[in-house]
Amino acid sequence: MIPRYTPKDFAELWSSKRRFEVWLEVELAACEAMERASVVPVGTAASIREKNLVLDSDRIDAIERVVKHDVIAFLTHVEELVGPAARWLHRGMTSSDVLDSALAILLRDAVDAMLPRIDRLLAALAARAKQHAHVPMIGRSHGIHAEPVTFGLALAGHHAEIARGRVRLLTARDEIAVGKIAGAVGSYAHLTPEIEADALDKLGLRPETVATQVVSRDRHAAYFTALAVVAAGIERLATNVRHWQRTEVAEAEEAFTTGQKGSSAMPHKRNPILSENLCGLARIVRAAAIPALEDVALWHERDISHSSVERMIAPDATATLAFMLERSAGLVEGLVVYDENLRRNLEITGGLFFSEGVLLELVGKGVARQEAYVWVQRNAMRTRKGASFVDGLVADPDISAKMTEQEVRRCFDLGHVLRHVDAILARALG
Repeated sequence: MIPRYTPKDFAELWSSKRRFEVWLEVELAACEAMERASVVPVGTAASIREKNLVLDSDRIDAIERVVKHDVIAFLTHVEELVGPAARWLHRGMTSSDVLDSALAILLRDAVDAMLPRIDRLLAALAARAKQHAHVPMIGRSHGIHAEPVTFGLALAGHHAEIARGRVRLLTARDEIAVGKIAGAVGSYAHLTPEIEADALDKLGLRPETVATQVVSRDRHAAYFTALAVVAAGIERLATNVRHWQRTEVAEAEEAFTTGQKGSSAMPHKRNPILSENLCGLARIVRAAAIPALEDVALWHERDISHSSVERMIAPDATATLAFMLERSAGLVEGLVVYDENLRRNLEITGGLFFSEGVLLELVGKGVARQEAYVWVQRNAMRTRKGASFVDGLVADPDISAKMTEQEVRRCFDLGHVLRHVDAILARALG
């Protein structure tokens, strides 16, 4: 994580201080469960809690430099602070019981911190989609004019995609909220499934179905893939904004604030810097998915090849996506839409986008589809040399033999093409 792209709450979430606090909570939850199972003297965990331990991250790091083991360093420091009662901590447990259960808590909490951000983005998209529901614009395929949509429809499509992403985050949250207090290879050699279930329940987690020494990493792969898909959805939105802001298009642009400057050399520039930034950050979040997938295949009951990966991708991917959600919400809220340019671009081809309507009308008159296609296409191609599309259709002898001028011109009805906009928006925005 770097400060530029790390929200404050995520810097705290992934801090050493928070990590060690969660480790301690896991140890104490396990200790309390063992007390209830009459394995550990009653009151042990309470006596430790009463000390209100302030863990020293620097001290733990110093111990780790000697023992070369982070959990042992942590437990050693706790023993320094607690005294004899600390001997009951970690009874029958292995390091991954602490590490994996704590990671599950942190990843779950990361989703919880993202949800208000994604809700803000969804609210912004819904509001702007409704605002521009009936502002016509040209739809494009391959970057080329296709048929009309509305600007509101375009934003509603992004809303639907981000809404699906929210569901994926919730699914990932549920799947990752799994821990283990099952011992060295998950067989409960010195523990019991009941102790594990009791301890994890207090932490808001469920037991892994069949643990090895670790929680299965397919869960983590699904989690980081879900983050990547949400980031990709934001990138699609940002890419559209970048295209809409191009000088030749000029249909919408990022808000340009007072005092902002676009170029060190060219005073006229207003660049889509937020959108470009979002596209770049999406690459970082998406990049976490592959190593997370590669972490699934560990040796036998475990190795630690996943550990270094997760230490990097967990903070980076979650914090970066949280930042992206904030930035994209602000982008949509401030987006400047130019209705007149949307209309200008829509009309620039002289109604070529009505070609399918004419084609279907001819088919309805009994003309073979491919023959009708040739008739309409040849008139469409002539517009590249300045000819009027509608006038060419009316004057075409093959077409005029099948359709009256009134029937041809009736095909050029924008309202007919866009008649289902409200139904689509209702479906998208609920």
